[in-house]
Amino acid sequence: METKVAIVTGASAGIGRATAVKLAKDFNRVVLVGRRAEELENTAESIRAMGAEPLIIVADLRQAAAADQVISETNNRFGRIDALCNIAGAVPQINLFEMTDEQWNDGAEGKLHGARRLTIKAWPMLKAAKGSVVFMSGSSAEAPKPGFAAVATLNAAICALAKAFAEQGLLDGVQVNSLLPGPVMSNRRMQFLTKWATANNLSIAAAQTKFLAEAHLERYGEPEDIAELIAFMVSPGAKWLMGTAIRMDGGEIKSI
Repeated sequence: METKVAIVTGASAGIGRATAVKLAKDFNRVVLVGRRAEELENTAESIRAMGAEPLIIVADLRQAAAADQVISETNNRFGRIDALCNIAGAVPQINLFEMTDEQWNDGAEGKLHGARRLTIKAWPMLKAAKGSVVFMSGSSAEAPKPGFAAVATLNAAICALAKAFAEQGLLDGVQVNSLLPGPVMSNRRMQFLTKWATANNLSIAAAQTKFLAEAHLERYGEPEDIAELIAFMVSPGAKWLMGTAIRMDGGEIKSI
């Protein structure tokens, strides 16, 4: 079987983990990037069970040197990159008027600059393989609110960054798109709900029900929902998909 290599950042949990496992069906080499070695190993076990070979790289993409580390280790082990899924990046959900510069900049380093640096370092190998890149944005880019100001701003920036890479990709044969998920159930989402429940004197279950009702949503998304779409975005059947920001939010955002 021809070697096909996918890099997935944020692969220790949530959408990143679900994506890495899903891609193991079509990519027989999956590079798992994250900060928590034990959780990355759990993802790796699932990938091995599918017959694919994982490579664990413990790295903090907020650090400039991490991009070099990831691409160097990937090249040394597998010698190519067919897909890069930039999923890592936790941004604090703090009110706009309370957030410090340090918190804002830390979010930017992890979500925006980490993905930017990694994509630039991976570009020559992506170009050689005529590969694909997916940037993880979010539906808040289209509907900013005070408590989500940083993540909304960075998500919008991610879409613009992806579009800029896509323009270069037209010249170099590299496919680039971005993805805007809505509210997906994860550890981070549960932290938000817990905080919201406390502020509104509600149980967690009541807070979940209230949030869904106010958003007119049937349910929260699951990481596997997003992973399915990412797998399509980097598949041969989606090669004419280029420079596009795709929203998958269960109908949360009401605009066209």
